[in-house]
Amino acid sequence: MEKNNLALLLEEAADNYKERTVLISENQRINYDQLNRAVNAVAHLLKQTGVGKGDKVALMLPNIPEFVYCYFAAVKLGAVAVPLNTSSTPYELSYLLENSDAKVLMTVEAARKRYEEIQNKLSTCKNLIVVDSPGENSPFREALKAGNFSNPEQKINPDDPAAIIYTSGLTGKSLGAVLTHRNLYAQSHLIHSCVKRTHLDIGLSLIPLFHSFGSTVNMINVVRTGCSVVMMDRFTMDGLFNAIQKEKITYICAVPRLYLGMMFHEGVANFDVSSLDVCVTGGAPMPAEFIPVFEEKFGVKVVEGYGLTEASPACSFNMLDRPQKPGSIGMAIPGAKIKIVDENGRELPRGEIGELIVKGDNVMQGYYKDKTATASVIKNGWLYTGDLGRMDNDDYVFLTGLKKRMIITSGFNVYPKEVEDILNMHPAVQAVRVVGKNDLMRGEVVKAQIVKRKGSIIDEKEILKYCRVYLSPYKVPREVEFVQSIDN
Repeated sequence: MEKNNLALLLEEAADNYKERTVLISENQRINYDQLNRAVNAVAHLLKQTGVGKGDKVALMLPNIPEFVYCYFAAVKLGAVAVPLNTSSTPYELSYLLENSDAKVLMTVEAARKRYEEIQNKLSTCKNLIVVDSPGENSPFREALKAGNFSNPEQKINPDDPAAIIYTSGLTGKSLGAVLTHRNLYAQSHLIHSCVKRTHLDIGLSLIPLFHSFGSTVNMINVVRTGCSVVMMDRFTMDGLFNAIQKEKITYICAVPRLYLGMMFHEGVANFDVSSLDVCVTGGAPMPAEFIPVFEEKFGVKVVEGYGLTEASPACSFNMLDRPQKPGSIGMAIPGAKIKIVDENGRELPRGEIGELIVKGDNVMQGYYKDKTATASVIKNGWLYTGDLGRMDNDDYVFLTGLKKRMIITSGFNVYPKEVEDILNMHPAVQAVRVVGKNDLMRGEVVKAQIVKRKGSIIDEKEILKYCRVYLSPYKVPREVEFVQSIDN
C-alpha cells in the first residue's frame, strides 16, 4: 500500500499508539486499536452492502465516534466519504445524494424520516444504514460486535478521491469538492507542525466533523499525531468548560464564535481551565482586538489560520514558533504557496491588494462532475480563492475583503444567490436581495430584503417558515425587511 493515504494513516496510528485513548465521548473511551477494529468491522459491513472502490458513501452524522468509524471505513475500501450537513432539509438532501451518486447513506435514527421522504426519487442511494437503531438486531451494532476485524486489502493510490465535501464554494452553487488521499494526507500534520501538539495532547472536537475544518483538524490530524480528542455533540458553555476541566483539554480548534462565547461567559470562574494551552481559530475572521484580551483572560496562545473547502481546507497558519502579527492569517502552510495577483493573474508587489491564490498538494482535484466550474477556479494549478488580501515582506498574509458575494455566519459560508433562488420561488415574492449583517457573535447573519407582489399578504413569520422547508438553519434569514424596491 502506497504512502499518502488515509487508510495507512489509521493503521500506523493503531500500531504506534495501540492502547492510547483516541476518542472520548459521553459514554465511551476508545483506544487506537479499538478504533481500527471498529473501522474494519464497518468496512466489511459496507462491502456486504455492495460498496467497492470509487463508490460514494454519504455520512449525515453528528460528532459521535460512529462518524469516525464510517469515514475511515469508506476510505479503507477505496470508496469516497461524502460528509453531509446534519441539518440538511429533505430538499437539500435529495440534491446532495443525487449529485454525489451516493450508493448508501449512513445516518442516525432521528434523520431516518428525511431519507424516507425522498427515497423514491433517488436513483442511486438505495441503501440506508442507521448507526443507532434501537434494539438488539441493529445491523450496524451487530457488525461492530461480530467483526470481521481484519484490514480490508485494497490498493489505494494517493490521487484516488477520499472525500467529496459540498460547498457553495467559489461558484455560488452547491458543488462537491473532490479531495484526494494526497490532499488530505498533506493536511494531516498541521497540529503537529504548526501548533506543536504531540501524542500527549488532548483536543476538543466541537466544530461539526462534516465541515472540512472539523474533519481535518479534529479527526485526521488527531490520528496522524496520535493524540486524544473529546467529542462534543450537544453543546452548552458550561458543558464546554466542564469538559476542559474534567479531561484536561490542552488545545481547541474552533470558529471565532466559540471563543467569543467563552470570553463573555459569566460562569467561567467556576471552572479550572489551566490545562488549556493553545486555541486555533479558523472558518471565519476573528476580530483582532479580541485576541489579546482572550489570551490574557485564559492564559493561552491564540493562532489564526485561513482556508477553504477547495484547499482541504488550510492554506495559511500563524505558526506557534514565529512572531504573531495582529490581523494576519499567517503564512503559507508547509507544502503550499500563496501569491497575491491582479485581475490578469500577475503577481503584485508586496503590500498591494489583489486576489489570494494558492497552489500545493492541498488543492482539490476539482468539483465533482463539473469541469467548467473547476476550470473557473483552478488555473495552471493555482486555486483562485475569491478573497482579497495583501502580503508583507515577511510573507505574512492579511485579508482585506471578498471578491465574491458571500456571508460567513458562525464559520459557515452562505451564498446569497442560493437563498435568493429559494425566496424567488415563493408566489408572494416579486424581488429579493440577501445580504450579510454584522453580528458580534456570529460574524454576520443573513438578512433578506423583499419586495412583495402587488396584492399579496405575507409577513416575516411565514417567510421564515417557508425558508426552513428548503434551507438548513444557518442559511435561513435571521432578519426580513419588506421594502418598496431593490436597487442594483
